[in-house]
Amino acid sequence: MTRIGMLLSMLLIWQLASAQQRLTEADYRRAEQFLSSKTAAYVDWYHPYPSWLEDDKFRYRAGNKTYLVDPQKKTKIEITEARSETQAPFARRRNSNTVVSPDGKKEVFIRDWNLWLRDIATKQEKQLTFDGEENYGYATDNAGWRHSDAPIVSWSPDSKKIITYQQNQRNVNDMYLVTTNVGAPKLQKWKYPLPGDKHIIMMRRVIIDVDAAKVIPLSIPPDPHRATLGDDISSNGSLADIDWAPDASEVAFVSTSRDHKSAKLRIANATTGEVREVFEEVVETQFESGRGAINWRYLPKTSEIIWYSQRDNWGHLYLYDSKTGKLKHQITKGEWVVGKLLRVDEKNRVLYFTGHGREKGNPYFAYLYKIGFDGKGLTLLTPEEGNHTITFSPSGKYFIDVYSQPDVPPVANYRSIKGELVVALEKADVSRLKAHGWKPPIPVKVKAADGVTDIYGLVFTPTNMQQGVKYPVVDYIYPGPQGGSVGNWSFSASRGDNQALAELGFIVVVIEGTGNPYRSKSFHDASYGNMAINTLPDQIAAIRQLSAIYPMDTTRVGIWGHSGGGFATAAAMFKYPDFFKVGVAQSGNHDNRNYEDDWGERYNGLVENSDYEAQANQNYAKNLKGKLMLAHGMMDDNVPPYNTLLVVEALQKANKDFDLIIFPSARHGYGEYNNYMMRRRWDYFVKHLLGAEPPKEYWIGKD
Repeated sequence: MTRIGMLLSMLLIWQLASAQQRLTEADYRRAEQFLSSKTAAYVDWYHPYPSWLEDDKFRYRAGNKTYLVDPQKKTKIEITEARSETQAPFARRRNSNTVVSPDGKKEVFIRDWNLWLRDIATKQEKQLTFDGEENYGYATDNAGWRHSDAPIVSWSPDSKKIITYQQNQRNVNDMYLVTTNVGAPKLQKWKYPLPGDKHIIMMRRVIIDVDAAKVIPLSIPPDPHRATLGDDISSNGSLADIDWAPDASEVAFVSTSRDHKSAKLRIANATTGEVREVFEEVVETQFESGRGAINWRYLPKTSEIIWYSQRDNWGHLYLYDSKTGKLKHQITKGEWVVGKLLRVDEKNRVLYFTGHGREKGNPYFAYLYKIGFDGKGLTLLTPEEGNHTITFSPSGKYFIDVYSQPDVPPVANYRSIKGELVVALEKADVSRLKAHGWKPPIPVKVKAADGVTDIYGLVFTPTNMQQGVKYPVVDYIYPGPQGGSVGNWSFSASRGDNQALAELGFIVVVIEGTGNPYRSKSFHDASYGNMAINTLPDQIAAIRQLSAIYPMDTTRVGIWGHSGGGFATAAAMFKYPDFFKVGVAQSGNHDNRNYEDDWGERYNGLVENSDYEAQANQNYAKNLKGKLMLAHGMMDDNVPPYNTLLVVEALQKANKDFDLIIFPSARHGYGEYNNYMMRRRWDYFVKHLLGAEPPKEYWIGKD
């Protein structure tokens, strides 16, 4: 009996252990309730998207109600909607392949590498250019990771002229992708220059008189396919770094060098094409014209230029004389950053802009300020703590302010240009969300790897945390350098699958490291010339500090990311194999010599000046100790799949075990396979980091 009793006891212990080491479909279903597809329905919040009326009145819908806001009466009243009164917002594009003139009467489009004009009312078409040819076309948007049929142009205010370019990519290398299908595969080929290539895409800038169908070349050599912000020459579908004079007699533009170290402000005569050099700014790393928006402006009435520079280590506004090219004075100053220049009031000589880091607390929160052209009268217009999104009224006398924090739901107000509250609009109600079991992420501040610099992030813990239990850690990473892991610092009921993953038994961390933007120039340049740093020392330092506050098991740390985050994840597994034990690297640009030229040459420098070879992940694959899953879409036209295949081959040569998911028909984002990838990612961390068995083939989003 004793022996039988012992056997029964051992069986019971084994059964209990097995139960503790297996997650069920119910566990996954519960985690799924924390995805945005589920949580959004529990937030009672209506963003006041305005339909503007006269005198800065506007209407907006909130659920099944419509409200009229009157700033003169300082009222918000419910009304019966009468759509005929609404002034519909002007649409630049009637469809994805045309650009409409400011007067709404004409549109341009590309046909056979040339630019054409269409009268919207009569449908009559007119050819504007005649010497466009294959790979030397006008206004084409088919370079690097972009290859659409849409024209990239900037209309003059009077709708009579266009500034664009003839894009020379005839000698540029091709990129190839091959479809997976029954029968013969189809080859996709387009121009995709890489860092170090002898020939990159060049732009022959031109102005086109649309009535005369006359092409006016600008009197400068072709410019590299570069812009002062981002890695493309278009901004919201329009040609970037362009500012027309109100009378359309001139157009100002910026020419950016291949390595982004030089930015030349130039002004072109719109009739003759003659170009006047105004000034040039040269930097040691890479020049940017703003944070989230191009911030320079041409003011021909007063012969001035509003310019953005980080020359004093912080992003600020400067005033230049557009005739002499001489600096008049610096407008904004201090250890904080100008984000977006939103409005220029030339009459009263006042600028309105968002700023970061001037107020106490989180430096990533955007606040609205105003300041005089003379640098005097700096005023905070949105004092409430949080990340502010601003929409100005047509006259500029009022603005809609929506503000929130990652853990504080949004509030919307209508304010005067002085910052005074005119009408309280909406306030989110998350009581149903909380009743659903939701809890917000926890904002945190820790020290970077240098032990001095403050860095910020979010922590997601299980809603049913158990006392005395230490949880494995999953680090979600996006190293930038153009963005960061957190991304938007406003409220969101769900941030990807961070909370959902936490519900499966993890503590998830999201950290902005040195090298990410919205801080000082030196902070942002921390990884310049060596993007392989990937903020990883900061990630490790942050997790170690947070483990003193939260019940983290730092012997079980996982990491995952997509695109640049995929690059960072594999680097973490190869370079810090004793710290990061499990990784999921999705669509990573593992060798930036295999990614589009403007990305690497902007943030890493030219190939001859930066050791790209030493940064390539495949060179460190032999160091893998933990469990690594790689994933990529084979039709990825942003980060070509060969980036991941280089790592695959290196792992095979090193005789390393790893896992690989290939999506034969997916682009950079996985589209219909996103939920499949999410489930496989959950399974991977549950099995290899949590040490449990996941439910077999759980289907996210099936219900």
